[in-house]
Amino acid sequence: MPQAALQLDVRDNVIVALTAIEPGASVSYGPGQSCIAAEAIPAKQKMALAELEPGELIVMYGMVVGEAVRRIPRGGLITTSNIRHRTGAYSAARKPSQAAVPDASRWKSRTFMGYRRAGGQVGTRNYWIVLPLVFCENRNVEQMRDALEEELGYGRANSAYRRRVRQLIGRENPEDEPARKKIFPNLDGIRFLTHQLGCGGTRQDAQALCGLLAGYVHHPNVAGATVLSLGCQNAQAGLLLEQLRALEAEIAPEMRKPVLIFDQQKSGTESALLGRAIDETFAALAEANRAERAPAPLAALTLGLQCGGSDGFSGISANPTVGYVSDLVVGAGGRTVLSEFPELHGVEQELINRCATDELAERFASLMQAYAARARAVQSDFAFNPSPGNIRDGLITDAMKSAGAARKGGVSPVSDVIDYPEYVRRPGLTLQCTPGNDVESVTAQVGAGCNLVLFTTGLGTPTGNPIAPVVKISTNSALAQRMGDIIDFDAGPIIEGRAAIPECAEKLLELTIAVASGALTHSELRGQVDFIPWKRGVSL
Repeated sequence: MPQAALQLDVRDNVIVALTAIEPGASVSYGPGQSCIAAEAIPAKQKMALAELEPGELIVMYGMVVGEAVRRIPRGGLITTSNIRHRTGAYSAARKPSQAAVPDASRWKSRTFMGYRRAGGQVGTRNYWIVLPLVFCENRNVEQMRDALEEELGYGRANSAYRRRVRQLIGRENPEDEPARKKIFPNLDGIRFLTHQLGCGGTRQDAQALCGLLAGYVHHPNVAGATVLSLGCQNAQAGLLLEQLRALEAEIAPEMRKPVLIFDQQKSGTESALLGRAIDETFAALAEANRAERAPAPLAALTLGLQCGGSDGFSGISANPTVGYVSDLVVGAGGRTVLSEFPELHGVEQELINRCATDELAERFASLMQAYAARARAVQSDFAFNPSPGNIRDGLITDAMKSAGAARKGGVSPVSDVIDYPEYVRRPGLTLQCTPGNDVESVTAQVGAGCNLVLFTTGLGTPTGNPIAPVVKISTNSALAQRMGDIIDFDAGPIIEGRAAIPECAEKLLELTIAVASGALTHSELRGQVDFIPWKRGVSL
């Protein structure tokens, strides 16, 4: 049996309950170390190792994660009523330290089967995308979906829910509609992106939207794009093309993907607009269908490191497992991206110390401070990040949540720091400024070039993406069993003492390679294609 609780760092004055603890129980948290529980401690929650007086700091993962606001007895439960959010101070001055990075030598020769694009990028999927420059065109995007998706074999005619409705309206023994054969078998699908931006707001909003959409068009998982424009909006087609050409010049000079742009105000009638768009898109799909998978090294992977619906086990099982995978992929020459800046609050100094240069450290600190200032300007704060579900399952403060969330980034040096909606430029670990909202963050990570996302969850969330597979990793086995239709990998055996992080990470990397080569994730099988551009305001 595993020990009843875990001390994550010898400096910690709280421990994490791995199972529910009864009042008066002697709790083992390490060799020869124990503490008597003063009250019931639910699984995932924290127990004080010493008597704490008001004003004393709460330390977890070896860093400050809170402050006591009233006396907490030794063995007492840590709650929102007896502690508050608190972090340690940080500065942009680096104090470099060498961490033991996992040996990635055996992974350098491994390959996945991907789509090689001009300019050197390699995709894990082959999609055509249809997107609007402004919300006014959302209906026309949906019209194109209605026209193309089912007829080309990408719909879900055999949906169990459609059959259920047919039964409810009285069709006795309804026969299943036959699945349509794919007309373009080498094209994984057509993705139809809609959003609520493109006009109104500020010119900076339009600039950011076009930067994000340019990232999606440039993305290695995308063969080309159909773009619908009203014509008079702030997010002009010329602005999108300008952003796309700048991206190509910097990242892949040889790349010139087909981008079909249709302007409704110039087309006249809606039928004229959609008729041309459908005809020209169909012809382009035939060319996109010529792509075939070929071996590519792991160095061609760009992984998004993401979490959502986190719990008190996230920083112990799933997040460090993903962090170990990140270190292996970086060691093999690949790229990984750690985002969600509100959930890095409290670990700034650790990440600053890992930055490869003083300039990167200063940029990270500057972006964090600017984000925090925007929150304060609307009477908000990073402290408000944890959701009711996070708190209920053990993440009492934002700093506590951040200390666990940062473990998705492993221990490799930080090779770059980018703002939204910039694109990933260098091999290694990149820090990207995004909100903590998981859909906004995944949308941004994929727009920055992530061709696959590793997503940890302790409570369960269905988040997916239109063009990049999202691999869901559960922090506990109970979740994997309860919500098996969304979970792809279970890191729960770490909590139960049945597996170590390196062993779990290597299994997860094998799954990652399989998904990169075409194996479908649960979010893909369920058609979960979330897309929410970040309107550069305060989103925690």
